[in-house]
Amino acid sequence: MQKPKYKDKNKKNKGYTPTEHVGPIRVPLPKEMQALGIIEQRLGGNKMQVACLDGKSRMCRVPGRLKRKLWLRPDDVVMIDIWELDDKKGDVILKYRPNQIDWLKKNGHLTKESEGF
Repeated sequence: MQKPKYKDKNKKNKGYTPTEHVGPIRVPLPKEMQALGIIEQRLGGNKMQVACLDGKSRMCRVPGRLKRKLWLRPDDVVMIDIWELDDKKGDVILKYRPNQIDWLKKNGHLTKESEGF
């Protein structure tokens, strides 16, 4: 007796019911030598210009370990890790999701003057 060529895909997801996230949202906040920023412009490769909330515009890059995981576009809110040697450069380490951005706005971490939306 031959096995069926394709397995029933519904058996794999049996019992799964999508639920809304009801609990508290955990939003990582910047520590020392980190900053929140909004992407102004993609410059090609893995480099971009980021307007940070401390008033500076920094040239940032995506590290190789996150290159395929982070899909970034202008006006995305990101957390950057500022370089110790050069204050004008940094690494993008996190992209905030829309529900996290709402939480940042609600709690005053992202003000309307700093937003590029």
